[in-house]
This record gives sequence, C-alpha cells and structure tokens, in this order.
Amino acid sequence: MPRRRTLTLAVTLALGALPAPALALRRAAHVRPRAFASCARLVGYERTHFAVTHGVPETSPRPLSEPSIAAPSPSGSASPQTAAAPVENAGTTVSGTSFSTTNNQEPGIEEPDVVKTDGSTIFAVEQGTLYAVVAGGPAPHLAGSLPLGSTGYGAQLLLRGSRLLVISGSQALPIGVGVAVPGLPAAVGHQSSVLSGVAPAARAPSASPVASVASIAPSPYYYAATTTITEVDVHDPAAMKVARTMTVEGTFVDARQNGATARLVISSAPRAIATPALRAHASGWVPARRFHSFITGHRYTRPVAACSAVRRPAQFSGMGMLSILTINLDRGLYATDSTALMADAQVVYGSSSSLYVATQRWINPLTPATNVPSSPETVIDQFDATNPEHTTLIASGEVPGYLLNQFSLSEYHGYLRVASTSRPIWWNATQPPPSQSYVTVLADHGGVLAAVGQVSGLGAGQQIYSVRFIGDAGYVVTFRRVDPLYTIDLSSPTSPRVAGQLELEGYSAYLHPVAEGLLLGIGQEVGPENEPSGAQLELFDVANPAAPRLQARATLGSGSSSPVQYDHHAFLFWPPTALAVLPVSIYSTTPVSVPPTPQPLPATGSSGGQASTVEPTGGFVGAIGFRVDRSGITEVGRIAHDPVNGASPQIDRSLVIGQQLFTVSSEGVMASSLATLARQAFVTFPSPAPTSGGTSSSPPGVPSG
Repeated sequence: MPRRRTLTLAVTLALGALPAPALALRRAAHVRPRAFASCARLVGYERTHFAVTHGVPETSPRPLSEPSIAAPSPSGSASPQTAAAPVENAGTTVSGTSFSTTNNQEPGIEEPDVVKTDGSTIFAVEQGTLYAVVAGGPAPHLAGSLPLGSTGYGAQLLLRGSRLLVISGSQALPIGVGVAVPGLPAAVGHQSSVLSGVAPAARAPSASPVASVASIAPSPYYYAATTTITEVDVHDPAAMKVARTMTVEGTFVDARQNGATARLVISSAPRAIATPALRAHASGWVPARRFHSFITGHRYTRPVAACSAVRRPAQFSGMGMLSILTINLDRGLYATDSTALMADAQVVYGSSSSLYVATQRWINPLTPATNVPSSPETVIDQFDATNPEHTTLIASGEVPGYLLNQFSLSEYHGYLRVASTSRPIWWNATQPPPSQSYVTVLADHGGVLAAVGQVSGLGAGQQIYSVRFIGDAGYVVTFRRVDPLYTIDLSSPTSPRVAGQLELEGYSAYLHPVAEGLLLGIGQEVGPENEPSGAQLELFDVANPAAPRLQARATLGSGSSSPVQYDHHAFLFWPPTALAVLPVSIYSTTPVSVPPTPQPLPATGSSGGQASTVEPTGGFVGAIGFRVDRSGITEVGRIAHDPVNGASPQIDRSLVIGQQLFTVSSEGVMASSLATLARQAFVTFPSPAPTSGGTSSSPPGVPSG
C-alpha cells in the first residue's frame, strides 16, 4: 500500500490579547544583533571563529520545494475563519487592459522572476538574452533584444515603469582554503548536500536514512561568487540599453519590491577564507560592491557597509555576511543604500511593512546526527521596509527547527507566523527524539521577536512539505513516514486540539487559494515504495476547518511532473475565469487515455470528489490549463511550443494580458485564446549570438570605452 499524508490545518491564531511570556522575552533577547565598535573588533571576531570553523559553513537543508507566503495572523475572533478569496496573481489593469502579475506570495509585493510585463510589453530572460515582446493587438511581435553576457543565464527581473533591474550571478571556480578538516571528503562541494538542488519529485522520503554526516558535509572551499545588478532603460523596447551596473561580492538570495523600492538580499563568503594575507584586514571579511554608470561614466568601489554599521548576532550564525541593498527604482541604481549582518541568509520573506530574513544557527556539519541538538533553532531578523530609501534592522527572534521556504513565514495584523520542523530531512529522523513540526506566533516587544503562542507536536517523525497562510488560517502539509497527521484547531492559542483528520495518497508541494474556502494543492502521487509516481492536482474544501475534505483530484499519469512543485512562479491562477495553468512534462510509459470520470475516494476524513487520469501516447511537454472551481477540476486545453530538434521546449511561465494567454519558453512566446487555449500566434526568439563576457565593465547595449 502506498504511504499516506495528511493535510494539517492550523487555524485562527487569535493572540491579540495574549501577554508575551517573560521567559520568552528573556530567551529572545539573547539573539538581538549588536554592531561592531570598530574594524579591529570585526576582524577579531571573524578570526576567532575562523580558528574554530576553518571557514566551513553549516550544511544548509534545502527546502523540498524551492528557490520559494501568504497572510494569516492573530485576530480577536475566537472561532476559525475560512480561507478568503484569493488575491494572489489577481492581476492589475492599465489603460483598460487587465493582466496578470508574477505569482507573488503577498499581494502587491513583487518578487523577482524571469518574466515581467507592464500590460503591453512582455520582458523575458531566456538563454542569456533579454527579450521584449509587444503583446497588444492581434499580432504580437518581437520589439527588441539585449544580450546579457555570461551572467544572463538564470537572471531574474524587477520592473518599475521604464526601468528594469536584471539580477544575475556568476560563480568562479573554487579556491582551496588550504585547511585540513578531519573526516571531511575533499570531493564534496561548498554548502552542498545530498539534497541540494533536487526537486521534490526526486527527494521524497526513502526508507534508507543518511548513512553518515560525511556524505552531506561541505568542504572548506571558498567560491568567488558575484551578483551583478543591471539597470536597463526599457522606455523604448526596440532599443533597450544598459544605464548602470553594480557588482557585489556574494550570491543573490532573493529580493522584494514594495512600490518603487527594491530590496535585494545577498549572502557573501569572506575572501579571507581563501586568502590568508587578507585575514588581518577588514577588506578580507567585508564584501565589496563596484558601481559603473554608463550615463555619466562615474565608477566607484567600496565595502557594502562600514565596519561600525555591520551587526553580529549574539550567537554565532556563520562567517558569511548578509547584505540588503535598498534601491529606489524611481531614481535608479545609483541611489543604493545597504545594511549588513554577520550571518548567512537562507530564507527571505517580505510583507508590506517588513522584510524578514531567516538564518540557521551554525552547527558543525561533522556533528553526528545522534549528537545534534534535539531542536536546533532558526534566527529571524525583521527589517523595517517602510522607508523607501533605507532598510533598518528593528527586531530579532528565534523559532525551533528549520524552515521549508518563504511560505513558512507570514505577517498578519502585526504578528509573524512561522511553520518549522525540528530536524532537517538529511538527518536520520528515526534517531530519538523524532522530528516534529511547529506553528509559532511572534510579536515585536522592544526589538525582540518573542513567541506569544505556539502549537507543537505536528507530524511526529515527519517533515513539512508545503505551507500556506491565508487570513486567520494556516495550512501545513507533511508527508507520512511513521504516523498519521491531523487537523489541528488553534482557535484558542493556549489550547490547541486535534479537530479532524484527512489522509490522502501522495503529497502537495505547493498550495494556492482559488476561492473562499477552496485550496488547490499541486504535488505528487506516490507508489508502493513511497516513491513519487506522477503529478496530481487536489482541490480541498476547507470551509469547515474542523473537517477539511477532498473536493476533487486530477492526476496526470506516471512519469509526469511540474516545476510548480519547487517554483511557485511557474504557476498561474487567473481568478476572473478560474483558470489554473501549470507547465507539465509527461513521459508516459503506458499509452492509455481515460476520460475524466468520478472515482471513489478514501473513506477516512473525506467525502465526495472526482478524479481523472490522462496518459497521452508518447508523452507531453508544455502547459495544461484547468478550470478550478467548486464544481471540480476540468481540463481546458494543452499548449505546446514548436518542437526544436524533434522535442518541444519546456514552458517556463504563463501570463494573461487582455483576452489572451501568453506562454514563454526558451524558443519564444505563444499567444493563445484565454477561453479555449487555442493557438493564435507564435513569436520566435532568435538564437543568441555567442558571447564571452559579463556586464561588469562594458555590458551589451553599451559601447566600450
């Protein structure tokens, strides 16, 4: 029999009148960061910890759905409220034309993505080139393109009026530190693990635990990674040009855009790790940023922050530095402020008023699983995002365990809700004590994010696979290993209780609200050995939090998967027509076609529903549109881009402009009917010209010299 998983429902964290416990305040006060008094103090701090860690970072547990929020929190109500009607990706209207935006976690808080639009032009980064496609009218066409150089691959975009930020990264070859760490294999990469970069479909829990810490420990190498931020003038899409660039030492983690203000989070490894001569100097520990204006010719190189402006946590959180660059897009890249914290950045979440960065405390990666603390803690730093010119650290706190991704955090009515699991999946969950999950509510008390409410013991021996907070409700999906999971009623924050139980085959890796009381899950079925066997969509009726039930299910057959499982930006839901679109790859082994028919559902914790299975002969690569409403899940149509060398390219993004659905792949943009998904036009991207350089000194679109 296949394993089962349960939808764990945490609802109504009504904590407005609950006083903060003094013990929680005292504990949380220990994590408040402090500024360095001088460069000498900063250098001394780093050299002391380098002697202990040898520059080896803690192995970071990778989320089961990745680089990856909603909106619940405490209210005065004593009874659970159902999920509100969705506003995510509800779109906007400009000059009478409605269009969808990036599938952002929080309404109005833009996240970087590979495709952006202003309702008339689609800007997309594919194969290292920025393309501009005019979408209005019956014949969409390519307006222009701008090669981005070697750093353009994997670049992401933020758009404000006629300014486009292109955020890209490059990583040089590793530089050996020259430090021997006993028992650490040199072949294992920096901050890598057996789970790094693996999609959930390939990372379901297996019966065999990690055999040894050595297999997941990082090696002492320093990677000279850089992040390049390019400001592109797109007022004329046919003649896009680079205006300014900034290169920062470090790896881009994530960004959020509140109106005109973009905040970029960059995590930097100190150059002094690889270069002993720099260990006595602040420049070896504080990353640099290099600016170049192609408008005025102005250049500068300076540290991301002065030593006295760099803060450090009270308890060591790694040798790296977290930098937040604040950019006013109405003024351009030259108007950039920075904030620095001596910690590694792992999860970023943004609300309308704050930016939160979560960091795991440093634990020696050579520590045997049996000696690891029963519940390691994640430190969360809150930064004020209300000032368009600056980002200021205002509070810090901690929660037990590890976070899955950005959806593990949600701010609502002044409270921060956090879902966490006590042990990462790469530690043996069978070692006592077994893992468990929590939902913790934090509130700012004089610069301390103190826990004012918590439910624990969710899913003993399990890990969280997906989280969504909506209004006063939170939804936590875990995948079963040992015991069933339960529906937890948190309407009384001091007396949480099991309200119901819902067991279903497989798991959801992404949750999306589609209507009031309706939640769509996208994930995988599982086979008899607990292995993923094919993509599925599940529609949950959560109108009654005490009795969630499966409303409908659609499965895509064996060998199917969707990037939505690890990248929520690949998902589109268009509320006006209840249309859900997701990229899909189906490599069918059994040529069977079964029309959608009602199927019986598991009796435990469920009632009603429908299921369908489709396995087309020869497989399918493209996008599938579904009508998702109270009547169920109905397939509307399929979209496949023109084959290249006999194979259809993967569709990366979908967006709505007016009455058309546009899909973007590496080969071009297709316009389809929003009502039927029938093909209307295809705009081909020309093959990019060979390039051998980045944008650090003379970017594409700008004459050298």
